[in-house]
Amino acid sequence: MSIKLIASDMDGTFLTANDEYSQARFERVLSVMKTRDMRFVAASGRQVKNLQQLFAPTINNGFEMDFVGSNGAVVSTFDQQLYSVHLSANQLEKVIDWNAKNPESAENIIIMTGDKGTYVSNHATGQVAEMVFQFYPNVKQVEKLMQVDDHILGITFVWPNNEVQQHVSALRNIFGNELHATGSGFGSVDVLGKGVDKAAGLQVLQDYYNVLDSEVMVFGDNGNDLEMLTKYENGFVMPNAEPFMQQRVTKKAVDVNTNDGVLKTIEQYLGI
Repeated sequence: MSIKLIASDMDGTFLTANDEYSQARFERVLSVMKTRDMRFVAASGRQVKNLQQLFAPTINNGFEMDFVGSNGAVVSTFDQQLYSVHLSANQLEKVIDWNAKNPESAENIIIMTGDKGTYVSNHATGQVAEMVFQFYPNVKQVEKLMQVDDHILGITFVWPNNEVQQHVSALRNIFGNELHATGSGFGSVDVLGKGVDKAAGLQVLQDYYNVLDSEVMVFGDNGNDLEMLTKYENGFVMPNAEPFMQQRVTKKAVDVNTNDGVLKTIEQYLGI
């Protein structure tokens, strides 16, 4: 069966480095995809607004894209939002309280992403604070997170990269019946609503466009991509992914992200 929808993670997967992608090559691929009634989806831990800014040069050239943002908490077509899942005030309080009492979170900061902006403690400084301003739109530093007037999509913690999986496991053991925790790259761990992941987000688009699982191709490199990489037959892990990802997913993209591995694999499928 032919592919109708292609979704790709961004950091470590589609992007080559420093928020860059091969624009001319991507637009050539999108042109061929359009003739075959195929759609491209940016599926990322980043917020949809950030993704729209990232791809503004291509969008401004007349190309349509869809978005699964915040690791599946928000789903948008090129012109409208279809879906969003927020955390309740009680869930927020539970997670923030857990973090305050966790000895391994002593120097951690909390990043809250909402509909209107991104919120961090005004005590946040240094490299982590710089990362927040780079990857999140409309960042505001606040005194008390629980007093933020916004609908919150998720909470992000940042730990050393080699500790991410152990913290994901710990959070799933604690909140597994109510929330979903996932590693999202660069040492970040996201806590989202129950059942929220990229595969669930893609299902919203599949229902909207009437696309079967067998008609979906996906690319990823990290733990927050596992649900979609294992759901779809045409799921490709990046050769630059961590060993635990290589072990879980058998199909590999033809090259690493810094060498346009996603675009090369799509070109191979399209015969261009």
